[in-house]
Amino acid sequence: MDEVAEVGGFVSLSTGGSGAAMDQGQAKVTYAASQSGQTCLGVLLVPMVNKDLTQNHLNRLNGEVQKGGKVRINSACQVETNFILGTPTAGGKAYLGPSGYCQTTQVNANNNPQIGTFLSSKDEDGYAKVKVAVQ
Repeated sequence: MDEVAEVGGFVSLSTGGSGAAMDQGQAKVTYAASQSGQTCLGVLLVPMVNKDLTQNHLNRLNGEVQKGGKVRINSACQVETNFILGTPTAGGKAYLGPSGYCQTTQVNANNNPQIGTFLSSKDEDGYAKVKVAVQ
């Protein structure tokens, strides 16, 4: 991932590598500005930072990863996230939204696929539980 990003957003495929693409620089994910035509891979599990590593160390206890490094994502899990557009209800469908968000409405089946199910409504801090099931 080549950008600074918070944990809990939904990453989309930016460019793909060939084969398994385990160590290829072409295999990249992003918080896509528009969900149109994007393939969601899952939820981001580590914070992406951009630090001057000659002056600072990465916080390994927090799981920080330097911009341009490998990220951990999960495509089948349950998370609490505040990357939500709209007003979710328990049992409602979660669709890929812009900029790493999920949303409660589907604009077009080809433009924002279902990525999971809401397990709660938003709390007072804007967080809700989402069962992520990216296919």
